[in-house]
Amino acid sequence: MDETKITERGRLTRQRIIDETGRQILAAGIGGTTLDTVRAATLTSKSQLFHYFPGGKTELIHEVARWEGRQLLEAQEPEIHDLGTWESWERWRAALVEYYISLGRWACPIGTLAAQVAATDAEVERSVKASWDAWREQLAAGIRRLQASGSVDASADPVRVATAVIAAIQGGLLLSQSERAGWPLEAALDHALGPLHTVRRD
Repeated sequence: MDETKITERGRLTRQRIIDETGRQILAAGIGGTTLDTVRAATLTSKSQLFHYFPGGKTELIHEVARWEGRQLLEAQEPEIHDLGTWESWERWRAALVEYYISLGRWACPIGTLAAQVAATDAEVERSVKASWDAWREQLAAGIRRLQASGSVDASADPVRVATAVIAAIQGGLLLSQSERAGWPLEAALDHALGPLHTVRRD
C-alpha cells in the first residue's frame, strides 16, 4: 500500500497493526498469529485491516519483516554507527541486551521470521537477508575502525567476525528463552567479542 496516500491517523492505525502482528509472531509464532487475533488486539475491523493490507496475512507478514529489520538497527543507535573504541562496543552490547529485554521475550524478531517463513516466502527471505546484511556491515565497519586504531589484529576478517557475533547473538537468545534470563545471551556476546581483544603487535 502507498503510505503517501493515507492520512496521519490512518498511518498510525496501520503501524499499530504492524506492531501488534510483530508482537504476536514473537510470542505465538506465525501459525499462532491470525488476522482475528490481530484485529482483536488492535480494535480494528476486518474492512480496516484489508484496507491497509489488501493482501491479508501474507502482505502483513512482509511488512512486519521490513519493519522489524529497521527496528533492530534503530535499537542499536547511535552506538552501532561508532564502534571505534572498546567503550562504544560495551555501550552497544548494553543497548542490544536492553532491546531484547524490552521485547518481553528472549527472541529476535528477525531470527524468528527467518526460522519460520523465510525458506517458503521469497519476499520475507529477501527482507531478512537485507536485515542480516545491513547489521553485519555495520558491525564489520566497527571492527575495521578498531583495526585502523591498532586495537584489533589486522589479520582478522571483519565480515567473518561480524557474522560470528550475529550468530552468537542468535544462539544466546535461543538459550535465554529456556533459561528465562539474559545471562546466556550476555555470555554468548562476551565469548564472541573476546577474541577481538587481541592488540595488534607489529
